Amino acid sequence: MSPESPLEEILPEATFAGMLRAQGLVFAQLTNVLVELPAERWSKSYFYRLASEADALESFLDDFGAKYNRTFTLARELVASTRWLAHAGISLRHFEGRFQSYGLESSLSSEQCAELRSSLGHCCAKLAEASRALLLRLRAEFDRAEVGWPTARLPEHQFAGGGSRQRLPRNVDHDELQDENQRIAEIASKYIAACAMLGELGQRRITDAGERRHKLSSVCREEQARVYEATVHNLQSAYDTYIKNTVIESRDPRLSRLRGHLSGALHQLEAVTFLTHFVERHDQGVRHEVADKVIAALVDRAAVQDLILNHLLHWANHLMQQGRSMAEELLPNYITLQELQVELPKNVRLHARPAALIVNIVAHHGTPVEMCVEAHRCNAGSILELLVAVGSHPEARSYVFRGDVHPLRDLALLFESGLGEDGLENLPAQLSYLRSN
Repeated sequence: MSPESPLEEILPEATFAGMLRAQGLVFAQLTNVLVELPAERWSKSYFYRLASEADALESFLDDFGAKYNRTFTLARELVASTRWLAHAGISLRHFEGRFQSYGLESSLSSEQCAELRSSLGHCCAKLAEASRALLLRLRAEFDRAEVGWPTARLPEHQFAGGGSRQRLPRNVDHDELQDENQRIAEIASKYIAACAMLGELGQRRITDAGERRHKLSSVCREEQARVYEATVHNLQSAYDTYIKNTVIESRDPRLSRLRGHLSGALHQLEAVTFLTHFVERHDQGVRHEVADKVIAALVDRAAVQDLILNHLLHWANHLMQQGRSMAEELLPNYITLQELQVELPKNVRLHARPAALIVNIVAHHGTPVEMCVEAHRCNAGSILELLVAVGSHPEARSYVFRGDVHPLRDLALLFESGLGEDGLENLPAQLSYLRSN
């Protein structure tokens, strides 16, 4: 590039229209198929192909700054909105196809299974109808911008399969544990915690659109939705990494059934995240005003929020809560309960810093530990409960911990090492994970 060459060059809209026509050819041919397809027939493969093509076309539009161009900004937003709806459809159709293999029919009543299947079908049909409305408007927008739209249809054989969503294990925060029992106990314990998290939403079905919008704004903004999804996703990934296809899984049918509840809830929560993002692009003023008005007229936000709250969140929470009894049964079966009595070292107090180390040990092992001081019992994994218990008995020098052998072993080492008051670098190697917390 010569020294005189500008970093950016203004591209004539007519030139870009020709480039967009070529880039969007497959997307347009796909659209010609989908807009004529009944909503109930939009399978996972159709949603997958739509999401894939929309993602590629949106990236192309973004590369040329279409979002900031009056002629093409609406087209860009229509493509982006279609992509989010299609991703939600993939998750729900995937769940629908795996329903039986997840073993949910052994945990849910026949009426609940029928209702859940009906809910999945309803949501997918609504997503297909909304996507069709966006695609038809996009076709008109291409014509208005003189991009042109082909009449050919994408051949049926190009819809084969639904695309794989393979990922490496999400185990960056997991240590290599040789004890399968310990890992099962950790997953069961975290499953129960995830149930509590979702239960705190106070989720209930709401028919009034205004009340529903207020409820979602308080418990399911996009940031919150991503936390719910990631919590369940991490649990499923840990299960697949350490338990799936092991001998111990084959011996205990409760394990695969628990995994089925995790997976079913995860697919619902994935769709929650996608649709919440779609809705909040309006609330946060992300879209251009004109584009936002057009999309709002095509896709009723209240109807999307109905899907989020009354279908997706409802069933995600229901599936998790239905599996909770299995997790509670599994926990005592896979932990070795012991009791540990410790004394505070001389000249050491159990203040906030060492208390945080205790909490970190419990969190590291992922199984519940109870601490007793005098007659006061508390959850040793909660810094608040721990400090309240210690503060209620400031003169106490003796503490009793009850829980699995693994965290108790590390708690014994912590007390023997002076609770880290001589510096974390002087803790034994077995507690090295505390130095990075």
